[in-house]
Amino acid sequence: MATTNDGGTSEIPVKLEGNFIAMVVCWILGFGSLVSWNSMLTIGDYYYKVFPDYHPSRVLTLVYQPFAIGAMAILAFNESKVDTRKRNIAGYILFFLCTLALIVVDLATSGKGGIGNYIAICVFVAGFGVADAHVQGGMVGDLSFMKPEFMQSFFAGLAASGALTSCLRLMTKAVFDKSSNGLRKGTMLFLAISTFFEFLCLLLYAFVFGKLPIVKYYRTKAAREGSTTVSSDLAAAGIQTNPNEVANIDAKLPQRLTTKQLLIKNLDYGLDLYLIYVLTLSIFPGFLYENTGTHQLGSWYPLVLIAMYNICDLISRYTPLIKLIKIESRKWLMIAILSRFLFIPAFYFTAKYGDQGWMIMLISLLGLTNGHLTVCVMTVAPKGYTGPEANALGNILVLFLLAGIFSGVALDWLWIIGNGSF
Repeated sequence: MATTNDGGTSEIPVKLEGNFIAMVVCWILGFGSLVSWNSMLTIGDYYYKVFPDYHPSRVLTLVYQPFAIGAMAILAFNESKVDTRKRNIAGYILFFLCTLALIVVDLATSGKGGIGNYIAICVFVAGFGVADAHVQGGMVGDLSFMKPEFMQSFFAGLAASGALTSCLRLMTKAVFDKSSNGLRKGTMLFLAISTFFEFLCLLLYAFVFGKLPIVKYYRTKAAREGSTTVSSDLAAAGIQTNPNEVANIDAKLPQRLTTKQLLIKNLDYGLDLYLIYVLTLSIFPGFLYENTGTHQLGSWYPLVLIAMYNICDLISRYTPLIKLIKIESRKWLMIAILSRFLFIPAFYFTAKYGDQGWMIMLISLLGLTNGHLTVCVMTVAPKGYTGPEANALGNILVLFLLAGIFSGVALDWLWIIGNGSF
């Protein structure tokens, strides 16, 4: 039996089928939520070759984020009126089309530079931002009233997109580096793989995820608690909700917390996510491409640094499963997150005076702390809320996360002031 917010109890089956499959699907859906964007970050060396004067790593990130946070703000404000199924499917379709469009643009222009081609790429990157707001906010809101393991798996998939694309980038560089036009061939392979995964995510969400018994159970429970965002998903799974029954149950529940009330009660969690990502994105990836100098690894150096960050970020998204090191205290979460700001002077002095080994160690620690703290916050914050409240809170937390990323990307430009890079 599980206690609800009104002090009553609701029966939870001893065993719900589809738990493992749901976790795998959540992982893949998380992977698809960022694989296109992470591919763009990982093939940054190609865009630096094609557009050497336009700071691709920094500019494309700065283009992506305003659209992501703007769309997310609108969706978070109206989350109770937005159908989750339509929102997520629209997001994956947009990811698919924009990734495919990048391939078409490159093939149509034969990989040539120029401001026109650069603007076209920026437009599709803006599309990634809008798609990210639809998918990440929609999925996190949906998973917030399900098992915490589903949320952890989704965020592990997000990190896996970076780790796998980084490893694949190292492989393609090794294979194509000496061949004619090898950098471009590797880039086309990346974008093709990303396009395939976006299409796979679309199919999995539309036809598999919602039909799993455990997912149907949680969505039905959320509908009985007054959620209107799951109606289409339940209908697609063959479950019709009775409006009169929902109204009767909803009348017995305490009044739902408003978005403003949820924001006030969970402001520290929102700030946690904001501070995690403002720090991380002020360093990754722009600083790694433009401010780490020349070392023995040569052109491999930024790729190795990005790969190490992504691999450690992925590993650390599983470490909260170890109860001993999972941080659940609101106070200690904030202390741990604030202590990460010591990375700023550490990266500055390491880039100026340190060897590549120290920089690899630092970037690994950045990734480890980023992933671990993110999952700790996202799995702890939604506990104790009804389905509609958890969905709203999930959207709020993603908005803070994206705001942190946007702020970090903007602050990243401070590293190149006075070094002649403008």
